[in-house]
Amino acid sequence: MSITRVAIIGLGLLGGSIGLAVKARGLAIATTGWDLDAAVRERAAARGLVGEVHESAEDAVAHADLVILCVPVGAMGDAARRIAPGLAPHAIVSDVGSSKAAVAEALAAALPGACIIPAHPVAGTEQSGPEAGFATLFAGRWCIITPPEDADPAAVEALSEFWTALGSKVELMDAAHHDLVLAVTSHIPHLIAYTIVGTASDLEDVTQSEVIKYSAGGFRDFTRIAASDPVMWRDVFLTNKGAVLEMLGRFTEDLTALQRAIRSGDGDTLFDLFTRTRAIRRQVVEQGQDDERPDFGREHGA
Repeated sequence: MSITRVAIIGLGLLGGSIGLAVKARGLAIATTGWDLDAAVRERAAARGLVGEVHESAEDAVAHADLVILCVPVGAMGDAARRIAPGLAPHAIVSDVGSSKAAVAEALAAALPGACIIPAHPVAGTEQSGPEAGFATLFAGRWCIITPPEDADPAAVEALSEFWTALGSKVELMDAAHHDLVLAVTSHIPHLIAYTIVGTASDLEDVTQSEVIKYSAGGFRDFTRIAASDPVMWRDVFLTNKGAVLEMLGRFTEDLTALQRAIRSGDGDTLFDLFTRTRAIRRQVVEQGQDDERPDFGREHGA
């Protein structure tokens, strides 16, 4: 199965970056796109995120070999219904959502009989919109593909090759396992960041604006995460609530144990935890999942 035409539905950070990466890498793939917001379509066309921006989702996907839904996970079903009339029988339908089981269910309900292979490029920034995309967003990052049990192996291979061509490292994973892993590595950290920044905001009157004025590195890192797209993250928590609540329960237990250690003056427990987590940070860097430069040292040019 060969992918020579890709339709991108949703022209924000991820959708725009896919289009830019296809162009920057010189792939023999024609790209089309559509976004629900007319202003976004106009800005995407001006920036050249895809070869052609269409005025309807149906027209954008006509003749596409691969359709990638780059919309909030709560909007996947609606986006799928919009593309249905124009979808070619042979087309692969995929996505970039951060939760997979709920997305697979929504797409299957909206597009019965279609070749649906969900995916999640584990890449992004706190920015959003058509101006946020850049061609190297996926370089060296993981893309997790969660094919259903009855997926066509040739379609899975074609989708894997597409993401590899964009510079990603591809991993196949069960959707439920993906959701559990991402609840730990992404969803709970975002929830914590939103909570801490929200608490600081509530304390602004008490501290006479000193929380923001004297923000140290740790708090600044949390504010970066907490600046992420609120619609996207609202939908992530609502669609992956089972895994998030399971991991949040475990985190709450660990936090309670930490409270006990601080209250009782148990320095050994604190030191052991901080030593272990410091080692994990080194492993993250060693495996190429971060470096000391902002945004992995990537250039943000088109």
